[in-house]
Amino acid sequence: MRAQEAKIAIYGAGAMGTVLGAFLSKGGLPVYLISRNKQHIEALKSKGATIVCEGEGLEFTQAVNAYLPEEMEGEYDVIFLMTKQRQNTEILKFLLPHLKEDGILCTTQNGLPEPSVANIVGKERAFGGIATFGATFLEGGRVALTSEFAGMTMEIGGYVQGEKLALLAEILQFVDKVRGESGFVIVRDNFLGARWAKLAINSAFSGISAMTDWTFGEIAWRFKGRKMALAILHECIHVANASGIHFPKTQGYDMEKILGGDTPIGKLVAYMVLPFAIKRHRKLKSGMLRDLKQKQACDIDFVVGRVVEEGKKVGVPTPYCEKVLEIVHGIEIGKYTISPQNLRLFD
Repeated sequence: MRAQEAKIAIYGAGAMGTVLGAFLSKGGLPVYLISRNKQHIEALKSKGATIVCEGEGLEFTQAVNAYLPEEMEGEYDVIFLMTKQRQNTEILKFLLPHLKEDGILCTTQNGLPEPSVANIVGKERAFGGIATFGATFLEGGRVALTSEFAGMTMEIGGYVQGEKLALLAEILQFVDKVRGESGFVIVRDNFLGARWAKLAINSAFSGISAMTDWTFGEIAWRFKGRKMALAILHECIHVANASGIHFPKTQGYDMEKILGGDTPIGKLVAYMVLPFAIKRHRKLKSGMLRDLKQKQACDIDFVVGRVVEEGKKVGVPTPYCEKVLEIVHGIEIGKYTISPQNLRLFD
């Protein structure tokens, strides 16, 4: 099967899913964007998807196929799962009848979601995608791409190699037709290592962003934010290494070598490099921040909480990650408010 012949759905077409769907559609693939947000779906149906590309200072509107979950018909060759993990079991059981027997379900969720997906759809159909771009929901049918085109990638992998992974890569390459450059999709042999590299970044930057309302760039440039982010990155790297996992290079950077040094010189290098390593994503804010502002529970347990959980298994202490968990859960129940003052709680 070729990419143009595949029936493709993006389930959970919020900010990130709308960006991916709009880019694939503009690149020439018919993609179905599916969301429970009725206002968003109605706007997509009537006006199309408007993507505000902040890094390039431009925007475009693309006609898309948009549906509510109950409007899904038939079976799909490829489904991108872009919801939160909190409802994975319920959502996957709903999607199972809509996935072809030889179809692909690619989860782009944060954390380590592949095992929960494979438990329901089977390892031969479970694949993962690691998105290194960010997006923010503006209003129905309109989202902002907060990463620069050059910083957009999707790393993919799965339990099995072969034709299905090749098809997934071919589909995602259509994003390059819009970006005007190659390299959006990266096939990883060491996919678990890539997952952990993204988990480390999310744990450091998304957790702090959620509790402070800072962008990733503000975290990296402000002394206290940079100090906390590096401490969390160190914990993530140590937990991964103790589990026998090493990170592949990410966008040309060897995270373990550059950001994981334990010597005084190594720590100084990490401190100096971090703002430049995050430069392409400096405008991002955590998706969990939006949840907290809307008085909703966020996915912190599936990101930072997973590092804490894995750390306990291998005997690696994670005090900074545990403090992030405590503060974010405190915001959820009203114990704390979203503020940079929360960083003082680490002292």
